[in-house]
Amino acid sequence: MADEATAAQAELLENVIATAQRLVRAERDKSKITPVYIAEKVQQAAEMFAGEGSCAVDCAKAVSTLIQRFSHWMGKATALKDNAGHVDWINAARKKDWHYWRRYRDFQESRLSDTVVEGIDEATDDILGLLEDPRRIDAWDRRGLVVGHVQSGKTSNYSGLICKAADAGYKIIIVLAGMHNNLRSQTQMRLEESFLGYETTVDRDPGMPIGVAGFGENLKTNSATTRAENGDFSKTIAKHFHGISPEESPWLFVVKKQKTVLTALLDWIQKRVADASDAGDGRKRVTKLPLLMIDDEADNASVDTGEQMFNEDGSPDEEHQPKTINSLIRRLLHAFTRKAYVGYTATPFANIFIHHKGVTEKEGPDLFPESFIINLAAPSNYIGPARMFGKMTKEGRKDALPLVRNMQDHYDPNTDSGWMPPRHKKTHVPVCNGQRTIPPSLRNAIHSFVLACVVRDLRGQGAGHSSMLIHVTRYVAVQDHVREQVSETVHRMRQKITRCSDADELLAQMRQLWNEDFVPTRDKVAKLSSDEASPPELPEWDEVLAKLPDVLDDIEVRSINGTAKDALDYATPGAALKVIAVGGDKLARGLTLEGLCVSYFVRTTKMYDTLMQMGRWFGYRPGYLDLCRLYTSSDLMRWFGHIADASEELREEFDFMAAAKLTPREYGLKVMSHEVLAVTSPLKMRNARTLSLTYSGRMSQTILFHRDGVVQAENLAATNALIASLGTEFVKGPKYPRDGEADSWPRARLWTNVDASGVLAFLGAYVTHPRATSAKAAVLTKFITNMLEIGKLKQWSIALLADGDGVGEPHVFAGDIRIESFPVRSPDDPEPPGIKDPEKFAIGVLTDPKDEGIDLDDGAWRDALVRTRAAWKPEPARGRVTRPSSPSGKGIREARDKLGGDADRGLLLLYPLAAYYKGKPKLPENLIVPGWDKPIMAFAIAFPSSDNGIQVEYEVTPLYWEQEYGSSE
Repeated sequence: MADEATAAQAELLENVIATAQRLVRAERDKSKITPVYIAEKVQQAAEMFAGEGSCAVDCAKAVSTLIQRFSHWMGKATALKDNAGHVDWINAARKKDWHYWRRYRDFQESRLSDTVVEGIDEATDDILGLLEDPRRIDAWDRRGLVVGHVQSGKTSNYSGLICKAADAGYKIIIVLAGMHNNLRSQTQMRLEESFLGYETTVDRDPGMPIGVAGFGENLKTNSATTRAENGDFSKTIAKHFHGISPEESPWLFVVKKQKTVLTALLDWIQKRVADASDAGDGRKRVTKLPLLMIDDEADNASVDTGEQMFNEDGSPDEEHQPKTINSLIRRLLHAFTRKAYVGYTATPFANIFIHHKGVTEKEGPDLFPESFIINLAAPSNYIGPARMFGKMTKEGRKDALPLVRNMQDHYDPNTDSGWMPPRHKKTHVPVCNGQRTIPPSLRNAIHSFVLACVVRDLRGQGAGHSSMLIHVTRYVAVQDHVREQVSETVHRMRQKITRCSDADELLAQMRQLWNEDFVPTRDKVAKLSSDEASPPELPEWDEVLAKLPDVLDDIEVRSINGTAKDALDYATPGAALKVIAVGGDKLARGLTLEGLCVSYFVRTTKMYDTLMQMGRWFGYRPGYLDLCRLYTSSDLMRWFGHIADASEELREEFDFMAAAKLTPREYGLKVMSHEVLAVTSPLKMRNARTLSLTYSGRMSQTILFHRDGVVQAENLAATNALIASLGTEFVKGPKYPRDGEADSWPRARLWTNVDASGVLAFLGAYVTHPRATSAKAAVLTKFITNMLEIGKLKQWSIALLADGDGVGEPHVFAGDIRIESFPVRSPDDPEPPGIKDPEKFAIGVLTDPKDEGIDLDDGAWRDALVRTRAAWKPEPARGRVTRPSSPSGKGIREARDKLGGDADRGLLLLYPLAAYYKGKPKLPENLIVPGWDKPIMAFAIAFPSSDNGIQVEYEVTPLYWEQEYGSSE
């Protein structure tokens, strides 16, 4: 009865919110929409439902929800496109009678803010417009890629696209939905809600109306697949389906990327749907039915990498052969004369590595997004990598949400043993301190989850699901051990607290966690949030204590093993779930854990796309962001920060290229030459041993250094020799008026119009670390040499930047240049700095953003600012809210091609870093490099943008990849 009352109250609240939202939306003067106005409409809506049952409406909760919805906003999508052979076709008249879209829009407006729905409308118009008119009867083929953010609502976008495509006349819609039953079923259910309007049944007849069914007319739509575990397409199902005529309503196929499934679908299309044969090769073709294929998680399995997946016993998994999957997808497309392929992903890098000229007679072209790439903006309430991990600056990482907790007790790095060492076998049994039990950090994470569930209930969010993710191993057998240990931990907590037996120590631990973590974290999150998005106040501890027994009684511990049940449970009517999910690879991609609050994550891979896709904690956390926690290792914290920075760099590159109206092929060259993002997997790059880089328009900087005094002496000597060769004609303390506040470098020296030979000599003598990514002296030398051969980079500016408050003995460079204080940079380590690795040490960022403009006069600086603003768009998910008042580094490099005549001008920045850790006294044990108390020389090179496309290659070994980035798994 209690569950029924809770469900009824939740339904009533939902109705009041939806009604009040319609009343607010009806106000034409948007300036009137204030919190007070919203509260008035909520009260009005509550009165409309006053007679329905005995439930009281939580008006405060309704007001809070609507204030957040009406404060959300969304930036615009940007696109790179190639319109060769394309005919523009969408206009207002064509859209007038689009029923599928209209009811989907109304359905979304009942749950989301107007601006977010408008953003989906605008973005899907853009995407559909880049496809072809389904009424166009001659042959056409459009292939594109939509890049979203992890867990940002890509499904909502392609649901809208499917609705509009069906309205426009696309007849067959195939959705490639992951590689496991749980994701396929989850996708099927979401499309039932957003497109079909009914639950699919075993016999594939329409079942209960859901979702969009309540927002418009009943539109007949056919689904060849169902939400059931065995609801995928198969040979057995194919026997029940005959051909499809052009007059029929659209058909939906939600299928896994598996060999058996795709083979059955291809066979059925060729035998039952094809209406013609190719005059050349006799291939069966469909000419009368236009196809839209949506490829969800398009970088997974679809790309022809040759990267075979294996079962736990080491045998090849025949269902998951990328070459085979890629071939079948292409053959499905090739079977239609009129087709559109749209891939969706948050990590597009493998797709960009597809060779754009790959084509075979049987499969047709490869899946390179030749026609367009669209970068979706995320709504302002999206929590992504940029907000989660902040941005790296010379002072360290800034503006990160205080939600990440460092843990190191899952294994002993000295013995490579413990509860969950990075490398373990499928026979591994997790043991902590000699017992089959979880480590203290995981116990702490479980306590955090229990407290988060309690607070959500007390905040009126009890009708929503709450989840915890534990992702520590890829092996199912080891996951089972973890699940048993976690279940035992929860069981003991439940016994102690519900029976009030021997609970004092446990409650003391939880009270300490509450006081030392939850209370200060809520306040920190509030300071980083807008007024509208600020988390609610926390309840009193006595309220938490009273609620603990009920919450512990509701918590379940489950394995997520790829079955459809994992997804179906979230759709089951009734009480909300409180689930601790233990999973591995089958949880890593696509599957959404509703209400994810706490994640406990240990993983060895550093492959960009693999790691990012495992980030289930990104997404939307309305009203409970302050309760969320990510428990992970310092190593992975650092790598998530790296890839957040690298991803933002590439998105900025995309924005500049879109402003310049370049094509997907030209963007592909940029992605392929990015030294961090290239670690998507050497196999996905078609070559496991060679990296090809171009430095045009890029900044390369030393952030990894030898912890060796001999090497430091060589680098200091190389710098001194360079400065000696430059002479005494330099600018001391460069300063420029700019627009408003001046830019100045009081202690810097600047040389201009320097011949490239001096830079090459410096790079030839400087010793970069062998495990550095882009700042490799030999590779930089090769690139500059290649550019000189085509008349570029002949002239350089060189600056010695000595601004800083680092301690050390004064140092005199050639020409009597005396440095008495030194730049200081924060170590790239979340822990306090220390000598942990005898061979190397790392910093986060070397350059200050303004340093790239040290040789730019005001005219060139303003040109760089114009370029920066042209490419800039507001997008809060990327930390972009205020229009830039100074140029970005990318904007400066774009403008730098005008400097130095036809030759362009490069910029070499030299930084004599402090030899001691920041704030440390001059004691031998506080030296960064043992025995070395002179400056540690670092450099950065800013290369002007260039259209020549010159690349340099260097060899890497498989061992290098394994050591530096882990396995791709």
